[in-house]
Amino acid sequence: MRTDISYIALDGGIYNPDSCTPLERAWINDEIELTTLARGTYPGRTLIDAELSQVKSIGYWDAKTIQNWGLDYHRNEGIEICLLESGSLEFNLNTNTYQLYPNTLTITRPWIPHKLGNPNISPSKLHWLIIDLGVRQPHQTWQWPDWIILRKEDLDQLTDILRRNEQPVWKVGSTIKDCFAQIGHLIKSNNKFIDSKIKVLINELLISLLELFTVEKPELNDSLIKSKRSVEIFLDNLEELVHEDWTLSDMAEYCGLGTTQFSKYCQQITNATPTNYLNQLRIKKAHKLITSEKDKSITEIAYDCGFSSNQYFTQIFKKHYKVSPQRYRESYNG
Repeated sequence: MRTDISYIALDGGIYNPDSCTPLERAWINDEIELTTLARGTYPGRTLIDAELSQVKSIGYWDAKTIQNWGLDYHRNEGIEICLLESGSLEFNLNTNTYQLYPNTLTITRPWIPHKLGNPNISPSKLHWLIIDLGVRQPHQTWQWPDWIILRKEDLDQLTDILRRNEQPVWKVGSTIKDCFAQIGHLIKSNNKFIDSKIKVLINELLISLLELFTVEKPELNDSLIKSKRSVEIFLDNLEELVHEDWTLSDMAEYCGLGTTQFSKYCQQITNATPTNYLNQLRIKKAHKLITSEKDKSITEIAYDCGFSSNQYFTQIFKKHYKVSPQRYRESYNG
């Protein structure tokens, strides 16, 4: 699977799963308190393999003053659960904006872009937990760490709710707040039994979430976990990835599906085969570049739009516009 392919920002930019670079920079410059345990590119004390398996990042920031940075649209490699303990914070998910206040919980999944700050971070204390459940698409099966000890029926119920309801913001009580506060204290004090104690607190946090959902009775939507939705998300973003050297197998694998199933859903959604739809998007981008980037050669435009050769680009372009790209540019420019 092409795990090297970056995610796509709402503004058309390309980015990798969040590495919190602005937050790390503020921490290094002593502009903010950052108390975290982390893996990969996330900032904080690095977790060893035996510690908190599948946790990508856990901890908090404490910003006493307005920060001149924010975390732009990004995705995480796991489910992210955040709690705002104090202050206020603007939270954007897809195209929706939420103002967060104390005791507000947010839950985001790996396929949902979100950002914090507009554009800057307000004075705030924010706790979070990111657990990699082995999924990148909404239809895939979640795999919890083996140290999650909830009864199977309870964990299955929690998972089902988290998969089939994507309400991002919740008002919570003292139990969840206390779990995050205790986790933060353990990380800061570097307690001798930190691994075991944090695992107990994460289990308590998950039980408290299930209790919250039991009371709130969120509406469940089966369409959120269908394979077709994974394809819809991919196709919605494909226009910004046309420069990649896609094959049918690559596109299907990116969605976590076989080529036959991926092709079927693509045909249903776009009324075109995956290759034809990709070429439509590439030609659309090429047309824009031909008419706006006068200093770029036709060959450069062809490669910028993901075509393997100028000859193939010309062939596809002529099918759409009945003339070659060069003739089209000449006629457009008068």
